[in-house]
Amino acid sequence: MTEPIAVAPERRRLERRVNPTLAELTLPEVRRMMVTSVLFVVIVVLFLWMVRTVIIAAILGVIVATFMRPVFLWLQRKVGSNIVASTLTLLLLIVPIAALTVYSYEQIADVATYVSTHQDQIADKIDSSLHKLPFAQSVNTGAAVKHYVLVASNYGTNILSGLRATLASIAIAATIFVFTAYYVMGDADNIMEYLRGRIPPRYGELSTALESNVRGVLYGAIYSTVLTQTVKSLIILGMNLIFGVPLSGVLAIISFIIGFFPIVGSWSVYVPVAAWLAIFANSPGKAVAMVVIGFFFNTIYISTFLRPKIAAQKSNVLNFYWMLVALVTGVYTFGLVGILLGPMLIGLLKAILDTIMSQPAWHWADAPSDASPAD
Repeated sequence: MTEPIAVAPERRRLERRVNPTLAELTLPEVRRMMVTSVLFVVIVVLFLWMVRTVIIAAILGVIVATFMRPVFLWLQRKVGSNIVASTLTLLLLIVPIAALTVYSYEQIADVATYVSTHQDQIADKIDSSLHKLPFAQSVNTGAAVKHYVLVASNYGTNILSGLRATLASIAIAATIFVFTAYYVMGDADNIMEYLRGRIPPRYGELSTALESNVRGVLYGAIYSTVLTQTVKSLIILGMNLIFGVPLSGVLAIISFIIGFFPIVGSWSVYVPVAAWLAIFANSPGKAVAMVVIGFFFNTIYISTFLRPKIAAQKSNVLNFYWMLVALVTGVYTFGLVGILLGPMLIGLLKAILDTIMSQPAWHWADAPSDASPAD
């Protein structure tokens, strides 16, 4: 049975003076430790409470800066300025998003205005379509349909007014995102050097494993999510154009955004579109095709199989099953940012377990430099 080599008494006394035990501390030292610990906890809690509304924006800023850094470095070599290179890098990302946001807002506003001014016509069309169903031919659905059309119209108006009301919080989050991205993009090397310098050497192997796993799972999760969401949105866009659905571009953008969520996914787009095709376009065949293609390809194949499979292959850290668990449970627990936090947590857990169980040297990292495990 292996036993650690005994440490000389002189060395024990030296280590005891450097790292005294709790019993050897004086009362003033204990008080100082308690006051320092309490202050640290209070300040951390207050800091987290202060940044609670923008923490997601900060996390996204770090992630975007990390994965856009190769573009930043290329531009930096061309222009020779960190500020100019950071600005151009962010503009490559922000300008298309801003343009799509403005376009989508204008289109949705037009639809909301049309619905609010044509409630009776819309309700009559839905009511006549319902009476074509075998079980609803003799049912009086007019009042109920008009009520739900009114609710939908008010809901659309409330969405637009709610967006205007949240402009202040959106502006604050956007500011934190931009400056975080600027900071991390330009000073990534100094930040990593600072963090590595604060990690004791005894935890070197563990910190290396944590860094490697986090980088791998983040790359896999982001790559697979962006790729699969783009494919699903293109499928929605193609079906909308082929079937003659209005707002095809806006619906594709909405599908891209809400498709990050496993339950509230792209089906929230193709199911209402199918209902529109059946009721207002009088095309039940197109409606069935929309639902079948969307369900079996977008929801079943891409969301629950292709996305975790690509993420696992690109990460080289987690297998298909654990990546699926990380993506699904991460979103359920943390919301949108859980797409990244879920794989990160499981990747960190794997790094800790691998380091403790597979790296014997880590167990002896606290041993003296002249001691080693005995065989």
